[in-house]
Amino acid sequence: MDFDLSQQQQDFQANIREFAQSEIAPRAEQLDRDGEFPTDLFQKLGELGVMSIPFEEEYGGMGLGVLDAVLAIEEIARADQSLAVSVMVSVATGLTVQRFGTEEQKKKWLPDIVSGQRICSIAGTEPDAGSDTAGFKTRARLLEDGSWSLTGEKAYITNPGTDISSFTLILAVSSPKDAETKKYTLFLTPNDAPGYTRGEKYKKMGWRSSDTRPLYLDECQLPAEAVVGEIGGGRWVLHKGYQAARLFLSTCSLGLAQASLDHAIAYAKERQAFGGSLGKLQLIQEMIAKMAVKVDCARLLTYRAACQVDAGKPDMKALSMAKLYATEIGSEVANMAIQVHGGWGFMDDCPVSRYLRDNRVCTIGDGSSQIQTLLIARECGLDVTF
Repeated sequence: MDFDLSQQQQDFQANIREFAQSEIAPRAEQLDRDGEFPTDLFQKLGELGVMSIPFEEEYGGMGLGVLDAVLAIEEIARADQSLAVSVMVSVATGLTVQRFGTEEQKKKWLPDIVSGQRICSIAGTEPDAGSDTAGFKTRARLLEDGSWSLTGEKAYITNPGTDISSFTLILAVSSPKDAETKKYTLFLTPNDAPGYTRGEKYKKMGWRSSDTRPLYLDECQLPAEAVVGEIGGGRWVLHKGYQAARLFLSTCSLGLAQASLDHAIAYAKERQAFGGSLGKLQLIQEMIAKMAVKVDCARLLTYRAACQVDAGKPDMKALSMAKLYATEIGSEVANMAIQVHGGWGFMDDCPVSRYLRDNRVCTIGDGSSQIQTLLIARECGLDVTF
């Protein structure tokens, strides 16, 4: 068992870290205040090759593994989780198209996504249904000419309304209303599709500079070629896309947890109290030591899950363990970092206060901590009912 990264991985990770710390981190606070998506930073990351990492070379990708993408996303999240989640959603959506889309879809839509010049999104969640995908109500009606008409609403969707947004993968019920069993189909929906509109940006607790909006479909007209995967098989495809997103969201929390630890250590060395540095106090040392252990455990779980995917042996239990643990300790470590910082940690201009706000949603999105717990129990052989 080899825990070492290759020299190529180390060099690439260092390159992304340098850019993230010099270009992204200094702007993160202001981006959070303004709530504006940083198109320039996203496209610069594209120029560095971040979005192209796990994609096939024929679509402009590097043809590397999921672990390589994890290494890059971790460094971006270490500087700004809000930007990292925009990156990871676009990559996870693009990978869904690469895996399940037609050759025509891949050639038409992937190159701009892979280059990072455009961004995309995936829409499952609705106002009344999230993890319970069986509760989705958005409907797709097959027309006589073979095209489709979509009607419904999606909620809390990331990336659909930026100035470089390209398309959204939208899941809709495609079986007749009187069918005994609901069937779902996934549709590649361009931003300029007739009848498809994006609502106003949400006012959010965190991730303020990522683009998050409701989507509205009013007899949205799509051609037959818009179907991704099989007609009626969209729910399964969406779940596969969520698996990739869970791994990447684990990574976003991992990067944020590492940043929280970085700031706590630096502040403990700098801050003077009781006749010496804060870091000389044993209870501060205990907190930082606990933070370091939690961060390393999250990294091991996340990297293991990524390596299993790259080996062609994706493990549902490992993916859920990474998602559950990394997202939960992201908040724990950010909270502990605030404690180390004392009163300053409570201020908006202290980065760790933003980290706590940003990470809170990570235990909810792409399958809540409660859903991950049930999945782990099921994979352990217990009788779990959803």
